[in-house]
Amino acid sequence: MVQLGRHYGTGPASLTEIATDEDLPRAYLEQLAMSLRDAGLVVSTRGARGGYTLARAPQEIRMSEIIRALEGPIAPMICATDEPHGEHDVLCDRSARCTVNVLWIRVRDAISGTLDAMSLADLVPPPLAPIAVDARPAIDPEPPRTALQGATS
Repeated sequence: MVQLGRHYGTGPASLTEIATDEDLPRAYLEQLAMSLRDAGLVVSTRGARGGYTLARAPQEIRMSEIIRALEGPIAPMICATDEPHGEHDVLCDRSARCTVNVLWIRVRDAISGTLDAMSLADLVPPPLAPIAVDARPAIDPEPPRTALQGATS
């Protein structure tokens, strides 16, 4: 997603390009791209110049959306999932009387709060500023005079 954020506004980025830049297997990126597309975070374009683009601007995509699309609900433990109707009641019958559940809920909320507060744009480095080229010669046309040269002239 950071690579797509870098390409934002310049057209689609190919998974082959991203795989090379990030040193990741292309097949792995295809799996991620499908999940991100299903979540409405990326758009795919077919064809010779095809690839993937962000569905929205990087500053409009919360990191929590990306994590949930790729990993599922944020849950440090099954009893602290952020899904409204999670399966935790079926898997753990102690949820109602568990004394540690409050800890896991706080951990989940802290993680969710941090991810909600950050956008993809926060992880995309700003483009490098172009280097200004000076048109003046590198060497001064007249070298400075030394004290000895000034006395004899």
